[in-house]
Amino acid sequence: MTRILLPTDFSENSLTAIRYGLTLYQDIKCTFYLLNCYMPPVYYTEYLMGSPAQIGLGDIVKENSMNDLKDLKKKLLKDFENPLHTFITHSALNVLSSEVTRTVEAEDIDIVIMGTQGATGAKEILFGTNTVHVIKNAKCPVLVVPSGFDYEVPEQILFPNDFEIELDKNSLSQLLKIVNTHVSQVNVMHVFTGEELNPVQQKNKEKLAKILTKNALFHEVSSNEIIAAINEFQVKQKINMLVMVQNKHTFLERLFIEPIIKKISFHVTIPLMVIPQL
Repeated sequence: MTRILLPTDFSENSLTAIRYGLTLYQDIKCTFYLLNCYMPPVYYTEYLMGSPAQIGLGDIVKENSMNDLKDLKKKLLKDFENPLHTFITHSALNVLSSEVTRTVEAEDIDIVIMGTQGATGAKEILFGTNTVHVIKNAKCPVLVVPSGFDYEVPEQILFPNDFEIELDKNSLSQLLKIVNTHVSQVNVMHVFTGEELNPVQQKNKEKLAKILTKNALFHEVSSNEIIAAINEFQVKQKINMLVMVQNKHTFLERLFIEPIIKKISFHVTIPLMVIPQL
């Protein structure tokens, strides 16, 4: 049984991600956890200190959250009608990233699937604050779906990799599940910057090849910048999903740390799976 967390604020952005997740896992037995985090639209300190003006407001917001989750669950059961899928709703008075972290641990979640939480209507990945915090703190893979993305079978997956991190079947379990279910091809792309792989990198590459077996193709590309390499690869071949590992050496980590870069869009118009370094 795959356990999938679906955060939602009931926006079209989050609904796009939910629909994507239900379709991606349509042939897999799953429990989906629909999560909505709420906070009364007042100054936090006033609410938490029990200001007389705010008494009862939290109950109203909580009730609205629970009712909206109930309606969403009913709609998903009607629209998808999949006997392999069950739904559990959870409403929480908490910040999204903190509640996601708590729920992942408490419910033994396998993967989080969420919208970008970035600019409404953007067709590329725009890392909103919530998304950044969820990815940085999650102890399981996070699959981010761009706003307005129309589902595509993940026949071709791009996996940029510097082979500096040793990956195993456990850390790649959700990627392997998707690959095996959809008979996907994983294009492992190494960006060559002039230096040959060291012994550790070579060993990690060989281990990854054994894990992915016949489903992988390895590519060496010359580029000074990972985003340029990704974009150039997509020009040559249609890619349906991008997979990256978060570690201190990757573009993703630099994206989160450098404030100027963090404010610009990551111009990827396909779902992005981020695998944590555990």
